[in-house]
Amino acid sequence: MDTKGQHLLVEYYGCQKAILDDVRRIETLLKRAATEAGATVVQSIFHQFAPQGVSGVVVIEESHLSVHTWPETGYAAVDFYTCGDCSPERAHDILVEGLEPRHAEVMYVERGLRGPRSMHVREHRVDAGAGPASDAMRRALSS
Repeated sequence: MDTKGQHLLVEYYGCQKAILDDVRRIETLLKRAATEAGATVVQSIFHQFAPQGVSGVVVIEESHLSVHTWPETGYAAVDFYTCGDCSPERAHDILVEGLEPRHAEVMYVERGLRGPRSMHVREHRVDAGAGPASDAMRRALSS
């Protein structure tokens, strides 16, 4: 059994409060990110907190995509874990487009590797200007 997986952990900073506090928009965005990444959506569950914030999970056949938002600080934490031929980099592109962050911190971890160390950090970086025009982020994740 092949247990190798890709885990993309991203923190988005400087997002607009209205985006981060809109549960329907966040759910639609994460489902789109999963689909665009080549994943098969199984189910999703999202929750709107009072007075603000959203948490949610999109379960995919290949694993999951989750989000937690703090609109009051413009911050969102996203986790995309998958096995198979999915592209977490593509999911990240969709989230950058939809969340409109000022910058992002990205950690790309390869998981389920054989050997004494089953995890490997492939990339860990902070990018300023992680908005739609950020080619640096896409280059870093595809290398």
